[in-house]
Amino acid sequence: MDTEPTAPTPTASPGSTDADAVGDHVDQLLAQWARERPELDVSGLSIVARVVRLQRFLDRRTATVVAEHGLRIGETNVLAALRRAGTPHTLTPTELYRGLLLSSAAMTHRLDRLEELGLVQRCRAEEDRRQVLVTLTDRGREVVDEVMDAYTAELNALVGGLDPHAQAGLAAGLRALLLHLEDGPPA
Repeated sequence: MDTEPTAPTPTASPGSTDADAVGDHVDQLLAQWARERPELDVSGLSIVARVVRLQRFLDRRTATVVAEHGLRIGETNVLAALRRAGTPHTLTPTELYRGLLLSSAAMTHRLDRLEELGLVQRCRAEEDRRQVLVTLTDRGREVVDEVMDAYTAELNALVGGLDPHAQAGLAAGLRALLLHLEDGPPA
């Protein structure tokens, strides 16, 4: 490609902090690529590397929050999907694993653990005995509501360093990227 590299040259701007002028970890790796491979177009990397790095930070912080409730983040995602489904808080394992982008084996493992904890129950559908339904128990609903209160408070605190305009812009940009990827050809 004959595209100009997009390696940053961090500079202070009105309202920026010293951290902005120094740059983040991704700025450093982009500068290294610009030095080593100036012809390399790293514009996609500048976004994706930040998303991946943010995910690692978020995973650590949110794992701590859900662990306080005796859960892992993946188990919390299953409970949250059932809670969001509305009354009677029931989905099939297929609906769950497709919605959470998991394999059926990974979903089975999570459901086994959640059932052992008494947070979900599996039963056969009355209209089609071949179909399994997963339902949130009363205790499961209590737990997921407690976890979601703590989880959303933690996420709000994490993005609280951004002003509301920046939060809205970031959400809009990420939404547009996800819409593009979700509507595109399967990976």
